[in-house]
Amino acid sequence: MQVDTPTLENEFVRLVPLSVKHASALVAVVDKEMWFGMITPVPTTLEQMISDIKDWISVPQRMSFAVIDPKTEAVLGSTSFYEYVPSQDRIEIGSTFYARDVWGGPVNPSCKLLMLDYAFEQLRVHRVALRCDARNARSISAIKKLGATPEGTLRGHRIAADGTRGDTMYFSILAPEWPDVKASLQARLSTFS
Repeated sequence: MQVDTPTLENEFVRLVPLSVKHASALVAVVDKEMWFGMITPVPTTLEQMISDIKDWISVPQRMSFAVIDPKTEAVLGSTSFYEYVPSQDRIEIGSTFYARDVWGGPVNPSCKLLMLDYAFEQLRVHRVALRCDARNARSISAIKKLGATPEGTLRGHRIAADGTRGDTMYFSILAPEWPDVKASLQARLSTFS
């Protein structure tokens, strides 16, 4: 089943369907440290980024976004929905990366607010999962700050692009938890307005 990728927007970000036209801007924001724990190699060339984007957007149950600054139109990064299983009312958010100069600001909470709102209020899912490499302390902290509940660690779950085997930490937000998570994200974003 192919799903359509929506455009989502608030005052801090606009999420648009990812395409190869975003490749040159995205390759400029990635680096080896940022990519730590990812399964695919760091896309350090335009050709690699184009290939990765084509792979991401070819997956039927995946909705990949370019993250755009609505004021400047600059490409700030990318994020995705994937593992969407409508019959089970579940979806995952991940494959997220942003330019370093927007870390710690409103970009990530804005993206997650828009995506979680879409998942719970439009797709009507019961569960949104998030996962990351257990060695990625920055991602773990960001996921916990969203209000996601830690579910556990899958040991030896995947091999990273650098050949190391890593554990995967899983988190989730359930539909009954969404109102509180939403209020918390809105409160965080109000400090940036």
